Amino acid sequence: MTEIFDGIDADAPTLARLHQRLERAAQDADLLDVAYRTLDTAVGRLLLAATPLGLVRVAFLDVDGDALATLAQRISPRILHAPARLDDAATEIDEYLAGRRTAFDVALDLRLAEGFRRQVVEHLRDIGYGRRESYATVAAAVGNPKAVRAVGTACARNPLPLVIPCHRVVRTDGSIGQYAGGPAAKSALLELEAA
Repeated sequence: MTEIFDGIDADAPTLARLHQRLERAAQDADLLDVAYRTLDTAVGRLLLAATPLGLVRVAFLDVDGDALATLAQRISPRILHAPARLDDAATEIDEYLAGRRTAFDVALDLRLAEGFRRQVVEHLRDIGYGRRESYATVAAAVGNPKAVRAVGTACARNPLPLVIPCHRVVRTDGSIGQYAGGPAAKSALLELEAA
């Protein structure tokens, strides 16, 4: 199959090479503010995005189809599909979902979490693999024990679900509560970690 690319007939390998050249040129000229790729997983199709500082966004595409538009508004419109820049993050997520990884090592860019939400996200990083905390426990841990609903909102708006484990926060009665990827994804992640 060939496509017309700027008046030139191009097959898939040619288009791939042209895209790789575009990626390298954008990177070399410091014009690539956000690189992204998608990743099909057992818990849904994910969007992974990174800045030069690190992984900035993990989004469940079935739930958050506007993630790229939000990144363009909040960070920069200079966004490019550059999957190779996210290979390490994709590998770590695959290893985690396969039960071969219990913590993430990729660099993170937390600029999308501000104020109280940032405090919650920082605390979430301390909830170990296989552990659970209630929304009330998290609220108390960040110094605002009455902010249980705000903790729920912070978890729902966590820019890096899976990597920053908001799925480990449950209701006081032990029920799982809500999750950015939906309740089935949250249940699957909790079951994975319980195994």
